[in-house]
Amino acid sequence: MAQSSSATTMIPVTEQFWSLVDKADRRFSLVRDLPIFGRNRNDLEFHKAFKIYTRLWRMQQENRQRLVEAGMKRWEVGEIASRIAQLYYGQYQRTSDGACLSEAYVFYEAILDRDYFRDTASNSSASAGGQDMVLANKQLRFLARFLTVCLVIGNREMVTRLTSQLKTLLDDCRKTFQEAEYKEWKHVMQEISKFLKADTSFMNKRPLRYNYAFDTPPDSLPPVGPAAAAVTTRNLLLRDSLLCSHYPHEVKFTELTLDTFRMLQCLEWDPCGSFAQQIGSRSNQTDTGPQKTNLLQDLKDPSLPPNPLKTILYRPSATHYLTVLATKCEELPADGILLIYLSAAGDSGVTSENYEKIAGSFRNLGISSSSDKDPSKKEGRLWLGYRANEGSSYVYPCDLIPFTRRPLFLIIDSCNAHTFKSINGEEKGETAAMLLSPISRSPVPPTPGSNVDPTRQQNNGSQFTMFLTAPLQAFCILIGKSSYDFDTDKYVEAEKLFHLSLNDLEAALIISAGLHAVWVEALGDPFLRRFLLRFIFCRAVLALFKPNSQNDGFTPTCLPSLPESVNPGMQICQAAIRRMALFFGAVDQFDLSEMSVQPEQSGDELSTI
Repeated sequence: MAQSSSATTMIPVTEQFWSLVDKADRRFSLVRDLPIFGRNRNDLEFHKAFKIYTRLWRMQQENRQRLVEAGMKRWEVGEIASRIAQLYYGQYQRTSDGACLSEAYVFYEAILDRDYFRDTASNSSASAGGQDMVLANKQLRFLARFLTVCLVIGNREMVTRLTSQLKTLLDDCRKTFQEAEYKEWKHVMQEISKFLKADTSFMNKRPLRYNYAFDTPPDSLPPVGPAAAAVTTRNLLLRDSLLCSHYPHEVKFTELTLDTFRMLQCLEWDPCGSFAQQIGSRSNQTDTGPQKTNLLQDLKDPSLPPNPLKTILYRPSATHYLTVLATKCEELPADGILLIYLSAAGDSGVTSENYEKIAGSFRNLGISSSSDKDPSKKEGRLWLGYRANEGSSYVYPCDLIPFTRRPLFLIIDSCNAHTFKSINGEEKGETAAMLLSPISRSPVPPTPGSNVDPTRQQNNGSQFTMFLTAPLQAFCILIGKSSYDFDTDKYVEAEKLFHLSLNDLEAALIISAGLHAVWVEALGDPFLRRFLLRFIFCRAVLALFKPNSQNDGFTPTCLPSLPESVNPGMQICQAAIRRMALFFGAVDQFDLSEMSVQPEQSGDELSTI
């Protein structure tokens, strides 16, 4: 060991550095190509790569002048920092650890503040033209990656700043880039512009994350009443989730669609209720950046439990989707529930001939499908966006049945969601909890000055997903209200009324004797409880909305059925909707009975906008 150490010290620092750069590049490529799913299986490779890059970063810090004299460029320092940020973000994708997301932000911010990808040595001379294009591409990729981190972390101010820089740089590169290359980056620019147009400040009036300022802390959740005494609860918690969304021409940025983005946010804890503010305030401190080695620990909120794991798939093949799902089911902890969110275009085009073949296969195996008894449950299919043969492009309800050996919580958002009712009664061990979207999207009043057909407004994402992730905003959009109709104080009042309405629905639900055991288990997890209560609110709103004209196609469903006490026609639901409608001056848009007035409401609560 002594001889080896002595030999290393005799090698010039510059040679050691470039050798370590090559080694780090190989390690980074290995980690980058690893799958982002699988519990703890890639942690060792991440730590190996991170160890090399940490050593590399310290070496360039301690020997900066000598390395610069030997030919090291500023952009190469930026490349090292960018690789470290990418490692952190990749680890966040695998573990949902918010501290890794924060570290990725810190390194990217250091690159931005120090302009690492603006090499002063590059001039506008012809000989430097190729180098300028290389640096421009690196800077564009850096801005796009940092934008993704800022979107997920919720720093809208930085998102705006980065979007402006991306546009300016792209305009500068228009003459030097090849046409195909320019069009590719122009498409990226258009994506982020559409994304921000849909994900407005109105949609972010409150955090989508589970926030103690708006959501009940887990240790304060009201316990389930009589129904819990009748079942053996296992204290299950949401441990993992698989999120997938695809619609033609949907709003997205890179591979993050608007719907999966909202669902991703909804499945995380919001540290101290001020995650973005903490990040913003740190950006003005002198000790930010890669030098602050204890930042990961500083930004971690020990009072919160870990986030459930999340894997986002964009346009996967059906076989890949099912492979990931199988892995998650296999690795799900004994006390875990797996959430499956699937939002995709439905294709009811399973021909009668093919359907009979499917049904016949079930009968030949001695399986009595519930769809045999109810023709309305004929299997539809969801297109995941993968373009190949039919078998690789679609997911069918029956594809999910083998995974019902583990506790599943399904959220299906599609015009074909109703066909997933066929899973109920066919489970292989665990009753699946299912929240199923309406067949049709409810029409909404047109936005002032817009020529878009209101029945086809998709620029805000899925209506059902919005009700589950940002229910108050979804309600406002449904009745034709926008951010221009009220100020922040009025929104705070509306949020309080909405919270009161959800509390009333929750109180009615938990004391219901007919509550199915699967919902008793789901109510034990704060994330799933919030989804369920928002679903009840959504169902009541859409069922009582007059333009829907009592058409069941506009109403979401769930299986197993919830107790009658929270059905849309019951007084508790009508009172909750009336409370919100009165506040927004939209009572005439709902079919409400006169008995649904809540006598305890104050004059302030009934003030309209």
